[in-house]
Amino acid sequence: MGVIKARDQDIKILARLMRAEAEGDGEQGMLNAGNTMVNRVRVRCLDFEDITTVEKMAFQSPGGFEAVQKGYFYQHARDKEKRLARKLVQGKRYEPGKYSLWFFRPDGPCPEQWFGYWNSGRYKAHCFFNPLPSECQDVYGTY
Repeated sequence: MGVIKARDQDIKILARLMRAEAEGDGEQGMLNAGNTMVNRVRVRCLDFEDITTVEKMAFQSPGGFEAVQKGYFYQHARDKEKRLARKLVQGKRYEPGKYSLWFFRPDGPCPEQWFGYWNSGRYKAHCFFNPLPSECQDVYGTY
């Protein structure tokens, strides 16, 4: 049993999105980005109240992922990314994306805050941001 419902097709979508968003940051970078993606499906708060499936998360608009919106999402899911996606669906969490609901790749250093959300850290090219517990306690829960 996973922390979110995920059929084989969902694993492929999650793996493709992780690859498209963070392949350049290696496996750990894809796992951190994937934590953010799984968190968006798992929680019922902020802009993610109606995001109940991996497909809805991947194609959310507005507020979705640049890779889908700008066409980087065309690559197929390789076995490596599918293996990583399954780890996340089974509940593995990685810092600094452990509780994040957002990440982005800045041109310079990570800002302390992004749209009012606090920076939880950087992994290679990407900065990760967590909601305040008062705004989204769900993300901080245990599995």
